[in-house]
Amino acid sequence: MTLQRFFLVSLLVVLAGCAANNQQSKHTGPQIAADTSRTIDLTHPPKDMWDRIRRGYAIPNLRTDLVDYWTNYYANNARSVTVMSERASKYLYHIVDELERRNMPTELALLPFVESAYNPEAYSKAHASGLWQFVPGTAKDFNLEQNWWLDQRRDPVASTNAALDYLEYLYELQGDWYLALASYNWGQGSVLRAIDKNEKANLGIDYLSLRMPDETRNYVPKLQAIKNILTNPQQYNIALPQVQNVPYFTTVAYNQQIDLDVAAQLAEMSLDDFRFLNPAYKRSTTPTTNVTLLLPTDKADIFHENIKRYQGRLSQWEVYAPKAGESYTEIASRYGMSLSQLRSINGINAKQQRATAAQTLLVAAATTPEPIQADPLGTQLAALGEVPVLPATTSTSERVRATTATNTAATRSHTVKKGDTLYSIARRYNTTVSTLQQLNNLKSSRLAPGARLRLPGPTRG
Repeated sequence: MTLQRFFLVSLLVVLAGCAANNQQSKHTGPQIAADTSRTIDLTHPPKDMWDRIRRGYAIPNLRTDLVDYWTNYYANNARSVTVMSERASKYLYHIVDELERRNMPTELALLPFVESAYNPEAYSKAHASGLWQFVPGTAKDFNLEQNWWLDQRRDPVASTNAALDYLEYLYELQGDWYLALASYNWGQGSVLRAIDKNEKANLGIDYLSLRMPDETRNYVPKLQAIKNILTNPQQYNIALPQVQNVPYFTTVAYNQQIDLDVAAQLAEMSLDDFRFLNPAYKRSTTPTTNVTLLLPTDKADIFHENIKRYQGRLSQWEVYAPKAGESYTEIASRYGMSLSQLRSINGINAKQQRATAAQTLLVAAATTPEPIQADPLGTQLAALGEVPVLPATTSTSERVRATTATNTAATRSHTVKKGDTLYSIARRYNTTVSTLQQLNNLKSSRLAPGARLRLPGPTRG
């Protein structure tokens, strides 16, 4: 090749490259980018759960105007992102562990941010429930129990397994994570029909080409927006809570009915914290057998030790199968309960007057259980005299001194402590919630720590 011809060929190559770059610069529409735009040092173990999630990204980034909109929206609502992240901290280790075990993208651990704001008790107008927002029919398809005792759509472990099963199925069906996610939100049949419609019209059948409802059209961009922020929170001035790369909770199997407030106290937790990990139970007590409890890893041994020492009843309720047509008023009277108490514990509305066939009811047990102090040690020593309710942080020696000191002065008031509920206070003092509400002129069931409640009689030991 002559020198003159070489320069001519080189010039043509440069001009062709410029033309291609100009053509690309004109394209400003939505794009799916395979590059995740991140640099991670894989020579060290993950420093926390956020780092672990970033290491497992496998879904291409989406870049659209809607992604920009939702990224800015979440960035401008930093407090909401923080609250959601704090809720997520209880569940992330378990969910990411399951994703990695299945070799699935770890971005999917961020999906409950979009679905439920990581609230396990979230409930939508479409009757979807739980972290992963299952509607009743789909939940049934994936073997999530929904009965009188519990709703596994709100069970963090069971619902996560079902959601990941469903997402795996949708990905195998669609072969594309964006179409799989759209199917999770809109329904697989709806997405398949949209694809078929575009095929017949000779239009694109990728995610960005399909016509979808606004909710579904915004669904994947919301997930991408959360991913953007959690990938580089400093860029958006968001401080994520520290989430250690260790299990937050463990599963405890128990084969006996136990009231939720009793279980919480035996684990030395507040009832609210206990319910946050065990939101599937619809009653104030568990089923009579095959009970599964989720407890923080540092509370499991405490629970086991305390329950070994505890000698009282674990539940103040018994299961009763009424005959069809029995009056609720008569049943309540027979078991020494008020009608309002029977209705409240069983979720019976005011219009229902009589029991139906095959109905299950909880009624007061024949013997009222002894009140539980902050731990079973105080309960057993209470026989030595009246004892105060001590906070869970009180040392063992302080509990012994407090419980062995006899307090003979009867009192007709109670100072509300963190974790107290009207139900737990009523139970302790052998009265009813309605009585406490009437005596203290309470309009709601919310209690402020430090408030003093009047009681109908002296405390029990």
